[in-house]
Amino acid sequence: MTLSKRKSPPGRTPAQNAAPRVPLNRDRVLRAAIHLADESGIESLSMRKLAQDLQVEAMSLYNHVANKEDVLDGMVDLVVGEIEVPAIGDDWKSAMRKRATSAHAVLRRHPWASMLVVARVNVGPAMLRYVDATIGCLREAGFSYELADRAWNAIDSHIYGFTLQALNFPFDPSEYADAAKHFLPLIPADRYPYMNALSQQVISGMHRGVHDLGFGLELILDGLERLRDSNPRP
Repeated sequence: MTLSKRKSPPGRTPAQNAAPRVPLNRDRVLRAAIHLADESGIESLSMRKLAQDLQVEAMSLYNHVANKEDVLDGMVDLVVGEIEVPAIGDDWKSAMRKRATSAHAVLRRHPWASMLVVARVNVGPAMLRYVDATIGCLREAGFSYELADRAWNAIDSHIYGFTLQALNFPFDPSEYADAAKHFLPLIPADRYPYMNALSQQVISGMHRGVHDLGFGLELILDGLERLRDSNPRP
């Protein structure tokens, strides 16, 4: 039995029958960069590596992005575009809770993104829309512009800090009790009575030791509500 070679249709070469290559554009470059950073960490990102992943020559990237800094800015803007934008006119506390929960989930999906968000000047369209909607939601809820600015920055500081801690904490929540038991000899009750007592509660299961985003967020929102009520919007 012999296998016959598959013939190309009349007038077409095998190369012409190959699947068409997806054209390179800015969005494709940035999404490839995000995938690379998600898979291997932001430190793995280089223009050479990005070109390899896209199966193009490195120089062709510069038809769509100016340089690596432009890639980083574009990556951040695409990630921010995944976060739920608060609706102006909705209950502001509910909107801020949804915003915080969404931001935390997005930043957990992209572990490299939190540091880039806080370390760069971000003026992409998604970031501008996100911030403008946040200020608008707070402004329409009765906050002055100054207090709205302070409010969203306080909320974001909590989101980024909590997310970075969650991403980098050395123990999984399921390991807290064992970790507390392991370190207990280093915190004797006669020298560190309160840490020892807290550790004993974690070991015994009286306290899980698990922290959540909502606890600190509610403290911030309640405090902001009191500030808004005592500082009528001009």
